[in-house]
Order: sequence, then C-alpha cells, then structure tokens
Amino acid sequence: MTKMQPDARHHGDHDHASHAHAEGPCRHAEDHRRHAAEALARAERICRERGLRLTPIRRQALEALHADHRPVGAYDLADRISPAGGRRLAPISIYRALDFLVEQGFVHRLSSKNAYVACLHGHGANEVVAFLICESCGGVDEDSSPAMKKAVAAIAENRQFSPSHQMVEIVGRCEHCRNSGS
Repeated sequence: MTKMQPDARHHGDHDHASHAHAEGPCRHAEDHRRHAAEALARAERICRERGLRLTPIRRQALEALHADHRPVGAYDLADRISPAGGRRLAPISIYRALDFLVEQGFVHRLSSKNAYVACLHGHGANEVVAFLICESCGGVDEDSSPAMKKAVAAIAENRQFSPSHQMVEIVGRCEHCRNSGS
C-alpha cells in the first residue's frame, strides 16, 4: 500500500486474481468491493438531486466499471453490457453514457489508457486526483490530498494557467507486484 499524506483519500482498483498475495486478498480490492454499492447509491442520489436520469445504459456502464478493478475501454464496456446473444450496443451509446458518468464525477477517464475507472467517492470539480497505474497488473490506485492540490495550484498559477480538470497519471509498479516479483 502506498504511504499517504494525512487527509489523503485513497482507493485501489485493480484485479487481484491475476497475481497472488501471500497475505490473502489485497486491502485495495477489499475496499473497492466494500464501497462499490455505496458509490452506486451515491450516484443514484446525486442524479435525483440534480434532476438527472441514471438511465439503464448509464447504470449498467457504472456497475460494469465498479465490477472491474482495472481501467476498461469503451468497446470492452460495450461487450460487457450488451445483451447476451443480442446485438452489441452502439459505440455512440457507450460514449454518451461514459461522458455523462465522467461529467457527474462517477467515473474517471485515464487519458494514457484511453479507458475508464469507477470512482468510489465524489470529487469536487477543483480537486486534484492522482492515478498510480501499475504496468504489471494493470491496477489503478487513486489518491488526492490537500498538499497535492496546493502544489498543482501553485504550478498552474505560476504559469497563469486555468485548468478545467486536474488529473495526474503516474505509471510504475504497485507494491504488490514489486513484492511478488510480477
């Protein structure tokens, strides 16, 4: 597990079936499973409060993203939520659902992967989020902290830059993969 600064929020989203841990199930995967239902309920509540609809396709996409611990591409998502034996959902329908989910803060788009991950907690529009992406197992850990927000704000202010969203993607190897030799 990564060392975190005080007041940091963190959750890991990666598939632990692809690599073994001597100590049993990974804490990150446990947290993800434990909080996914809460995140889905929060999405429903926020949609009601904002007068928005969590349509069946939007909900299915969000559920599918919560069911996986790795970033999922739009076409893979279409395969996962299309009816069994039926026609695959049109890519435009998937992208519209994903755009809505990202806009509402329920999902994050990882630019480097051109893929999406579910967010277990709500971020404010001005919150800086860092994604630690494991190049071995494909897992993603999400972290944010007041110190990181302050540092990124200082950089942007120094350059007189006005960010529309603030995400940092860091690629490397997670602690579990380093320790297991994956």
